Amino acid sequence: MSDNVRTYTAEHVDEEQEPESTADEELRCPECGGQLATDTEHGETVCADCGLVVEEDEIDRGPEWRAFDSREKDEKSRVGAPTTNMMHDKGLSTNIGWQDKDAYGKSLSSRQREKMQRLRTWNERFRTRDSKERNLKQALGEIDRMASALGLPDNVRETASVIYRRALDEDLLPGRSIEGVATAALYAAARQAGTPRSLDEIAGVSRVEKDEIARTYRYVVRELKLEIQPADPESYVPRFASDLGLSDESERRARGLLDTAKSQGIHSGKSPVGLAAAAVYAAALLTNEKVTQSEVSEVASISEVTIRNRYHELLEAEDGITMD
Repeated sequence: MSDNVRTYTAEHVDEEQEPESTADEELRCPECGGQLATDTEHGETVCADCGLVVEEDEIDRGPEWRAFDSREKDEKSRVGAPTTNMMHDKGLSTNIGWQDKDAYGKSLSSRQREKMQRLRTWNERFRTRDSKERNLKQALGEIDRMASALGLPDNVRETASVIYRRALDEDLLPGRSIEGVATAALYAAARQAGTPRSLDEIAGVSRVEKDEIARTYRYVVRELKLEIQPADPESYVPRFASDLGLSDESERRARGLLDTAKSQGIHSGKSPVGLAAAAVYAAALLTNEKVTQSEVSEVASISEVTIRNRYHELLEAEDGITMD
């Protein structure tokens, strides 16, 4: 009985291992067991050891053209860009070029140019089929404009576009301006991505007032249940230091001052922008780099009085740690 069990087990194991061995055989030469290589130029699979042609007349699924640099590749490629939430139609619609040239690069006649202009006009009209799409197109254009002015990366723009789409789908716009919700979405996206901008900076590039942005932001975050952590003062330090032309040593010193402030609980209830600006100013003085309060105030969009107050608090916290 035990022999039968052992026999069955062995056969069972062989059956389980069979697909693996079959897959291994497909990668090896049937004659000598050597490694197979693909010859894309001739469309053949050959053995690298004995030269046996295992397969021939294979289908080449790549492009029929060759490119020797990225510029030539872009020129010859006939596929479109990937889909994106940053466009109201996700980039799936057709755009008619503005160059007024044919496929051979020759200029169009005046009659053809007029015809192409009419086609462009109708194409733009058909791209937005209803009021919801027109709303989305306007809002995403506004997000792109503000993000460019603030120097925010594409991932922030993409996130802001998704937040606005959710707000539109959940009917949060009635009673609020398109610009206000778009600005709030961008402000929330920047904080989520760890590249925050202060409310004053956002208001500086927006078409709506600061109070409306803050009110709309709170409403959108609450209704969409967005998880946004409180802004970390350290996330502002690299940008402030870069705009002021400070060294890496000053930036490290500013981070150290903020770490000390956090450990002492000084940061609680205070503006993260003000703390970051004061830390950068204090660090510049401690590393003998000439920076005025006025320059820091301009870069951080915060008053010199706030910088002075936070500056003294940071140095007192640093002195307290040193004395201990």
